[in-house]
Parts: sequence; C-alpha cells; structure tokens
Amino acid sequence: MYIKKILWAVALIGLIGCGAFAYYIYGTMFSPNTNFENDEAYIYVPTNASYAEVRSQLEPLLNDMDAFDALAQQKKYTTNIKAGRFAITKGMNNNEIINSIRSKNLPVKIAFNNQHSIKDLAGRISMQIEADSLTLEKVMLDDTFLTKNGFNKATALGMYLPNSYEFFWNTSAETFRDRMLVEYNRFWTEARKAKAKALNLTPNEVITLASIVHEESKQADEQPRVAGVYLNRLRIGMPLQADPTLKFAAYQLPQYQNTIIRRVLNVHKDISSPYNTYQNVGLPPGLIAMPDLSAIKAVLNPETHNYLYFAADAKRIGYHKFAKTLGQHNNNAREYHRYLSSQGINK
Repeated sequence: MYIKKILWAVALIGLIGCGAFAYYIYGTMFSPNTNFENDEAYIYVPTNASYAEVRSQLEPLLNDMDAFDALAQQKKYTTNIKAGRFAITKGMNNNEIINSIRSKNLPVKIAFNNQHSIKDLAGRISMQIEADSLTLEKVMLDDTFLTKNGFNKATALGMYLPNSYEFFWNTSAETFRDRMLVEYNRFWTEARKAKAKALNLTPNEVITLASIVHEESKQADEQPRVAGVYLNRLRIGMPLQADPTLKFAAYQLPQYQNTIIRRVLNVHKDISSPYNTYQNVGLPPGLIAMPDLSAIKAVLNPETHNYLYFAADAKRIGYHKFAKTLGQHNNNAREYHRYLSSQGINK
C-alpha cells in the first residue's frame, strides 16, 4: 500500500511536470508575444547579420524576449539568419514570428526620378535598399559594364528609366544595376528603335535629347512640340542653343557650385564646354539630367511643325511661345525678359 502511494505520488508529480512543461512549451511557441500598437511592424535584417543584430531590432517589439530566444535556439534560427525585410503582425506568437523572419522576405517598392547625376541616383536608391551609395555609384560607373552594354560615363544615367520597381530590400548594388539594364532593354522595343532610327538618333541620343526637352518643359502636353523644335534644328545643322545645357556646363565649374542660375546670361554662353550648345553643333556628349518617360516618348513621337525657336511664356508660366522666324522669337524673348526683370530676377 505504501509503495502504491509512492508510485501514485511519482505519477502525479510527473503529470504535473509534464503539464508544466507543456504549458511552458505552449507559452513559448503559441502565446501572443508582440508589444506594439500598429497592425504590423517591420525589421530589416542586413546581409550576414548576427542573431544579436536581429535581436536588437526585435527587443522593442516583443513582450518576452527570453521566450523568443529559447524558441529561436530550439528551431536553430540563431545560426540560420536570413537577410531581408520582414513583417511582424500584431498578436503573432514566437513560432509565427520565427517562421516569418526566416522565410517571408517582403519586397519593397522603390521609385526615382529627376536625378541629376549617377551620384544623386545612387544616394536616392541607397535610402530604399540595403546597398550603400558608394557601392552603387561604383558599380553603376564600372567601365567594363558600361562598355559592354553600349554606355559611357556621360550616358550612364540614361540606363535608369524613372519609374517604380519592386526589389527585395537586401538587393545588392550589382543586382540593382543589372535589373535596371533589363528594364532599359525591355523599354527599347523594336518599334521604339525603329522610331529612333527614323530620326537618325541612337537610343542614347534619344535620351540625351529627352533630358534637354525635360529641362526645358515639364509639361507633358508641350514636350512633343519642344522636341520638334530641337529635331528641326538638328536636321538643318543649326546649334541647339538650349539654355539648360548652359546651366549644366556652368554647374561643373567651381564658381557656380551651390548656386542656382535662374536667368541665362551672355556670360554663360562663353563657357567652354562640350555641353555648350550655343558654341557646338549637335547633341552634347550625354544627359544633363534624368528625363521623365514623357520626355523620352516626346522625342520618339515629336510634333511635326516648322518652328525653330521658343521662349518662355510670361502669361502661361511653365509653357512657351513658339516662333518660325528669329524676329518673332526675339519679340517673344524680350517679353519674357521684361517679365523676369519685373520680378527682380537678374541672374
């Protein structure tokens, strides 16, 4: 009888122990363990991150870090970290959190436009994916890559077509660059290449001219007319005489750093630069800024007309007045210069 009592006691203790262990396991794995008010929180796990780095991001988001550590150790997550952007939903338990950050890398949508240089673009992209700006700039300007794909440092920016794209946050600089080349080649369909050829332009030249058109006019409905003016000038061997190219040339000089040129003056026309389209006939060596897709399409689908000149319209800011003769143009230009002077814009 005494032995039976002992056996019953041992069995009861065992059951209690098993129950306690089961309760601990249930609490560790299946009890909600989040500590934030929003519906979701995100962590960004760098490439080759340690568990300590992941833990430091999780700690403010979880109620019981010790319980999470125990399960992470048991499920071998601590030695099998995955890089990426991961979501933790409010009310998740430890098991769900580990499953999420182990295998559910979420893409990010990145966007860019109106960048004025590869350096600017690299900085913009580095704020949206893991790759840093210096590495991005280096691979974007890699001579071997550029030469192999028909670019140079002056035209490199033209490979990056402004839009929004999906990437994983832990995308490398090389992967980003190579994906942009795919997007560039996808844009240049046979039909678009044929349009460029009919204009006697290469794709690089189309985008170079589009960068000038875009800097002249941000109005998508006017860009085909502006493109038509420049194509008329190219056709007859007339200098483009594009003020935005003078600004670009000026900004390369030390005396114009950290300044904004609001009014192009004769002194700017004397700048010695291949980008000075008052002194040089034809297109400049490359882009002066990243054009919108609307400007690229405007060059490929220009308005057919006989205009050779245009000047900003003082009565419709953002638009221009177009002229077929120099006399008409000079009248339009004088009207706009009077407007600038009335606004106190002298440089």
